[in-house]
Amino acid sequence: MSNKQLVHTMRMPVRWGDMDAMGHVNNTVYFRYIETARIAWLEGVGALRDANATGPVLVNAQCSFLKQLKYPAEIEVTSYVGPPGRSSFEVSHEIRLVGADGQAGALHAEGAAKIVWIDFAAEKSVPLPEAIRSLLPAA
Repeated sequence: MSNKQLVHTMRMPVRWGDMDAMGHVNNTVYFRYIETARIAWLEGVGALRDANATGPVLVNAQCSFLKQLKYPAEIEVTSYVGPPGRSSFEVSHEIRLVGADGQAGALHAEGAAKIVWIDFAAEKSVPLPEAIRSLLPAA
């Protein structure tokens, strides 16, 4: 994503139950970490479903797994947004392992998704609200 802008950072623990039979965090759990960060940002900016019954939906998501995560650990998920389209924008995330020194270190995974603003009743995309558009970087 070109011209991305940092919008949110959060830390969370790797839980024992996040691991699979191979002894590392299961690949599906990375998507949960990313979702947790994305929803925290959307809630923080008041961007979840509104009184007009419009809001964000995810139309695709991807994740590249670079290094294994194992319990016990703490991770930091940083979230970035890209320039707006008519009704959508891209969001990307980095998952880093927090070291013993308390600093976010090596990149363990990176993901991205496209968010489209829709009218839930009509099931059609609508232009991004100006309040959301104003939070995104210029093209």
